Amino acid sequence: MTRALMIQGAGSDVGKSLIVAGLARAFTRRGLRVLPFKPQNMSNNAAVTVDGGEIGRAQALQALAAGVEPHTDMNPVLLKPETDVGAQVIVQGKRIATARARDYAAMKPSLMSAVLESFERLKARADIVLVEGAGSPAEVNLRKADIANMGFARKADVPVVLVGDIDRGGVIAQLVGIKTVIDPDDAAMIQGFVINKFRGDPTLFDDGYKLIEAKTSWRGFGVLPWFARAGELPAEDALGLRDARKPGQCKIACLALSRIANFDDLDPLKLEPGVDLVMVGPGEAIPGDVRLVIIPGSKSTRGDLAFLRAQGWDIDLLAHHRRGGHVLGLCGGYQMLGRSVADPDGIEGPAGETPGLGLLDVTTEMSAQKTLTRVAAVHVATNQPIEAYEIHIGRTDGPDRARPFARLDDAPEGAISTDGRVHGSYLHGLFTSDDFRKAFLATLDIPAGGEPYQARVESALDALADHIETHLDVEGLLALSR
Repeated sequence: MTRALMIQGAGSDVGKSLIVAGLARAFTRRGLRVLPFKPQNMSNNAAVTVDGGEIGRAQALQALAAGVEPHTDMNPVLLKPETDVGAQVIVQGKRIATARARDYAAMKPSLMSAVLESFERLKARADIVLVEGAGSPAEVNLRKADIANMGFARKADVPVVLVGDIDRGGVIAQLVGIKTVIDPDDAAMIQGFVINKFRGDPTLFDDGYKLIEAKTSWRGFGVLPWFARAGELPAEDALGLRDARKPGQCKIACLALSRIANFDDLDPLKLEPGVDLVMVGPGEAIPGDVRLVIIPGSKSTRGDLAFLRAQGWDIDLLAHHRRGGHVLGLCGGYQMLGRSVADPDGIEGPAGETPGLGLLDVTTEMSAQKTLTRVAAVHVATNQPIEAYEIHIGRTDGPDRARPFARLDDAPEGAISTDGRVHGSYLHGLFTSDDFRKAFLATLDIPAGGEPYQARVESALDALADHIETHLDVEGLLALSR
């Protein structure tokens, strides 16, 4: 019989995703076939799956930890925010609507069948399914239509372990408070808790740990110290973006757009010992001493063009280019570099056309058709192979396409300016290809040559599993699953 265990959080960003990934690797090393599952996710950082859909990046990492290919059933409902009040709704890998928050709330009950259908398919292929919740079960105002936390746990009869983040403070109140405010039948699904991100001597929390057990009647499964190598693993939440500052190294700047998407494109650069990656935040100027400015993907290209201009980054980019600097636009960033971005049907927002930055002689028109595919390409300038994926709407064309960034089966991909210093491409994940990354950085006189990226991720996942095995009652968690 396939077992399942659900990891929920006392709040967002408490470390649920990494704990599931670490458990997935730990259970896999025991010879079990493990599959990850998240009923509902909200993220603009998505991965393209083997079956041609998209899921949250965290589930793709968890699949890697379990040694399996990512599949759309691992994240049957994905919300990709386009504005402060609306999001693209992806169900089992495919976009079905763009909905405002209130409209999505009305849709949720109808999505439970898709969630359970995907869960049952995973169960048929696994020894254990590790389920990740979303947000917190304490959001009792959302409980009626919930498909992400207790609504799913109750419907699928999956035991729950609650994770609290002690690094932010107030973890006792978080866990005890959840027991107080949620429905007693929901509370009965919670079988235990884990304290995460502890710094210092964990024995100093012994009294607090015992108090939580006494007040909740939940079993504690351990105190997990801060995992120092977390930054080596792809993150899903843009709130987790941090500079990987290495003073004195060659600088690359990335613009922290308001709707930044697929920002894990930056992860391999972050880990390069010779690269000082600077995230330029709202209100900050692009540093004058950077070699390369990256405009990343965006879930709302025209909206982020307006945001970019509001920060004055358009002026900074032109100055950077005049000084001989290089610019790389990825996906939405590529679209922004052109002369205009048109959205006649209002796919990403209000219908209309927005002037681009004019650094590439191309134009983009949005369309309802979405490109979702894994690709093998060759970088034209260095002749190095690239393993990547495309996940975008819109078609880009114009004279600078005569100088492609890469080739896909002899077809041109992307564009390069006449001076060779502005590059645009739809290829996500390109920097995970080690030979390409080193060759591309070499063209900018940036030293490269760190450990192979995938080997470093695998090493970090092994270290995460070791960390969890050392500090948590992993056998107890496995026994709890049903």
